[in-house]
Amino acid sequence: MPSCLVDNHHRRIDYLRLSITDRCNLRCIYCMPEDGMPKLSHDEIMTYEEMLRLVELATQMGISKIRVTGGEPLVRKGVLYLCRKIAEFESVKSLSITTNGLLLADYAEGLLAAGIKRINVSLDTLKPEKYARITRRDCYHKVWHGLERALALGFQPVKLNVVVMKGWNDDEIEDLARLTYRYPFHVRFIEFMPFSSVDQASKYLSSDDVLQRLVKMAPLVPAKVNNGNGPARHYKFPGAVGKIGLISPISHHFCPTCNRLRVTADGKLRTCLFSREETDLRDLLRRRAADEDIVAVIRRAIDRKPERHTLESEVFRKCIGRPMVAIGG
Repeated sequence: MPSCLVDNHHRRIDYLRLSITDRCNLRCIYCMPEDGMPKLSHDEIMTYEEMLRLVELATQMGISKIRVTGGEPLVRKGVLYLCRKIAEFESVKSLSITTNGLLLADYAEGLLAAGIKRINVSLDTLKPEKYARITRRDCYHKVWHGLERALALGFQPVKLNVVVMKGWNDDEIEDLARLTYRYPFHVRFIEFMPFSSVDQASKYLSSDDVLQRLVKMAPLVPAKVNNGNGPARHYKFPGAVGKIGLISPISHHFCPTCNRLRVTADGKLRTCLFSREETDLRDLLRRRAADEDIVAVIRRAIDRKPERHTLESEVFRKCIGRPMVAIGG
């Protein structure tokens, strides 16, 4: 039986976000420059065998939820094989994936067969021309087709991740929320996380501002979700088939209930999204370190997991050193 993994701040750690690639087929304005980022070499990225050994050890320690991320995970060859092998671990109770949706229509059936039941799709706008400006790619309709395919196949839930940016898509908050009347989506409004420039800071809109606009549409009632110990606060419009989520890393940080670890595509363990501290697991795996030695290194990293992020501190600015695409969200 897996043990219960608890950090020094009495938080149960049971969730691993596993990045399998730093490649992405979009160029979202809040994630990377138009020309892209320097890519990891083939040898720098963990092999699937290395990832599976790491997952096995993590589940023995108490991890029961795995989310496959990128970059864009569907661009890596063999992703269905990896998902299928992760799903075979008896201790994995929840296996999910985060995708930009561009390849979802092609992969949805295979993902379901491989054991994926929960999908998060990034979609910041319902307007194709605005989608092209935000992502620098004209492929909105392919993403929407992927969402329709996922719903038709019975994925539950299908979550839409909306990064709210003032002056870019804040005029669509109500339209995106109205999707929940027609579709069983979980529409999750995520605060934009400004880090470096005045221009970035000007895009920030708090989740409280979003909530004030939503309650003017119709009464909002708190909603329960299965497997719902994540960072979102959940609501529902009366009569809606879907749900609303608010994720507030800036205005209402969720550090006291943080239950997650992140492993980057090159095998670096991060215990906090906003911290620059990383632990190299790939090197241990490639040196064929003993299981107990790898577990001990992971345990020591968890013991150093910060109590909370400190965004005003230089050391906690994730966009210095590694952009989001290289971390895995």
